[in-house]
Amino acid sequence: MTSTEATTAPRPEVRTAHSEPTELIGDLARAGRAAQSRLARLSGPEKAHALQLAASSLRNAEAEILGANAQDVDAAQKAGLSGALLDRLTLDAARIEGIASAVEAVAALPDPVGQTIDRTERPNGLVLERVRVPIGLLGIIYESRPNVTADAAALCVRAGNAVLLRGGSEAVRSNRAIHAALVRGLVEGGVPAEAVQLIPTQDRAAVGAMLAAAGLIDMIIPRGGKGLVARVQADARVPVLAHLDGICHTYVHHAADPAMARQIAYNAKLRRTGICGAMETLLLDTQFPESAALLGDLLDGGCEVRGDARARSMDARIKAASAEDWDTEYLEAVLSVAVVDGLGDAVNHIAAHSSGHTDVIVTEDATVAEEFLALVDSAIVMVNASSQFADGWEFGLGAEIGIATGRLHARGPVALEGLTTYKWLVRGSGQVRP
Repeated sequence: MTSTEATTAPRPEVRTAHSEPTELIGDLARAGRAAQSRLARLSGPEKAHALQLAASSLRNAEAEILGANAQDVDAAQKAGLSGALLDRLTLDAARIEGIASAVEAVAALPDPVGQTIDRTERPNGLVLERVRVPIGLLGIIYESRPNVTADAAALCVRAGNAVLLRGGSEAVRSNRAIHAALVRGLVEGGVPAEAVQLIPTQDRAAVGAMLAAAGLIDMIIPRGGKGLVARVQADARVPVLAHLDGICHTYVHHAADPAMARQIAYNAKLRRTGICGAMETLLLDTQFPESAALLGDLLDGGCEVRGDARARSMDARIKAASAEDWDTEYLEAVLSVAVVDGLGDAVNHIAAHSSGHTDVIVTEDATVAEEFLALVDSAIVMVNASSQFADGWEFGLGAEIGIATGRLHARGPVALEGLTTYKWLVRGSGQVRP
């Protein structure tokens, strides 16, 4: 398809932001589905070129985006948003460059559409293939982070999907500026404008209309706090790919290298406290010899530590942990600490309190490490590494849409493959079933 064909085809009428929410979402969804059928005809190189133009457009719009973001940050500060949310919201020149680079990284990835997953030939001569195809029209509901606007758009376009984006009110100006810049580049590259649409209202009823749009929206992806995800899962009549909270554990086994354990624990908690891969609970083996020193590093680094009785006996600065602490995603410089009696105790604690996001063991015992990998049923399980590596970019996937913590369709960092499904191609030579 040429650029002219992609941008001049008739567009379904889309109502304004003042439309009744169900009608608005219906109109946007129908426009998105029409755009997706045109997007699906673009080749991999054509989609990559459009994304490269979108990245350039983002860089060219830096001043516009930063101006919009400054207004959002000012409003968020006046509203009393937490430090973690402000960190997620705030953009600067380096972060805008990071957003543009992430779009380019997605453009450089192999196109998943049309990839053969497997191929078999039956005894009767039928040849069967499973081939990746786009899911269709996705609805993405997210909070705080304006970079999600670009990440989601890039991933969806590369995988051949159209998308309806609904960002949080705290980032509304930033999202609009990023979306406008992205679409300018995409349209220049031949992608229909309606393939990436930003919901033009912050009316919460629009979210409800998205969740009820069965038959129009093919999948909903929520990215935000526990309240948002819980509402989406409870109310959706559309399939949901859930990104739950990140209650991430690090277990320091008694055979851990002390220097490594101290470095990993400090980084896992304090590198960036507001990301979903930040450690929220530290489990210290009762026989680990440097627990007090490790906890001292965290306390000296400005972390509030809440622990059980054995942890509190190591440092007077440690506060008593409540029952709720073990199930809390702090997203700030607060950490819960428990002392455990070996691998089994650690695995049991994780099974009871982990959100299934990312859990880590630090140990020099290879046998214990393999047992931990086998026994812990989280989307990401690590040995001797900071949980802050739980990120699609670090996994070599480019930008990600989130960390899926469920068990169906996609798990862990959701990037291009997670945004596709497959169909069966069956080639025969006249076979009939007896």
